[in-house]
Amino acid sequence: MKYLVIFLISGLILSCTNSDKKAASTNRDSLNSVALEDSANYTSLQWVDSTFQDLGKVNEGQVVDITWHVKNTGTKPLVIASVIPGCGCTVAEKPTEPIAPGGDGVIKAKFDSKNQTEGEHRKSITVNANTKEKSYFLAFNVNVTKK
Repeated sequence: MKYLVIFLISGLILSCTNSDKKAASTNRDSLNSVALEDSANYTSLQWVDSTFQDLGKVNEGQVVDITWHVKNTGTKPLVIASVIPGCGCTVAEKPTEPIAPGGDGVIKAKFDSKNQTEGEHRKSITVNANTKEKSYFLAFNVNVTKK
């Protein structure tokens, strides 16, 4: 009986913790959606690096880190609402907080060459932000070689 009570209390605590995280994520997603639609809060950005990167040769199975630096050149906070990789072999990460006017941010990605065919691959990431131009395309090229 004692174990049943402990099990039930543990389940209750875990469910509360998970729902709080989901609520915070949902609130952030809602705020990002509002920022994208509210033209009064549009800003501008500049890609510090080229939006295209050539990663050269990579051995199959290797994971490669890629970064793009972005600068908020406008007068309102820059909200990177989403970063969407073009395929499952790439995972992208956006800044978690808005970028202040004049501030810099980083978009990170990881390309996993595991199970990729040998040869050249061109991959892309779509970035959505609260700017007049809603979407930006980041791309990289990689040449996968067998070990």
